[in-house]
Amino acid sequence: QVQLVESGGGLVQAGGSLRLSCAASGRTFSSYNMGWFRQAPGKEREFVARINRSGGATDYADSVKGRFTISRDNAKTAVYLQMNSLKPDDTAVYYCAVDTTRWSRARTDYAYWGQGTQVTVSS
Repeated sequence: QVQLVESGGGLVQAGGSLRLSCAASGRTFSSYNMGWFRQAPGKEREFVARINRSGGATDYADSVKGRFTISRDNAKTAVYLQMNSLKPDDTAVYYCAVDTTRWSRARTDYAYWGQGTQVTVSS
């Protein structure tokens, strides 16, 4: 069982930056690939970024590539999402989750979702 708590969301102007954090409980954190997803009002929850167990491999949705950076600190059992050059379309609730498969982008392959953190980007 893993518990996840996201933080770092807020209101920011377009072009600004935010850094999201996801604190994880559990001794097996370093054995999990991790992902960030987001859900805007009236839309499906969508993949944003993922990182493998060691942090040596990452993957991004095309919509955030070059602007967002995912990272992790296994000693602190945390995963991060640095978001730069934010756009109004990035407005959503952001969630971190555990990849229960070997390496996936599919929402249905993730479990132990956190409560989410709201990111609002004003134009």
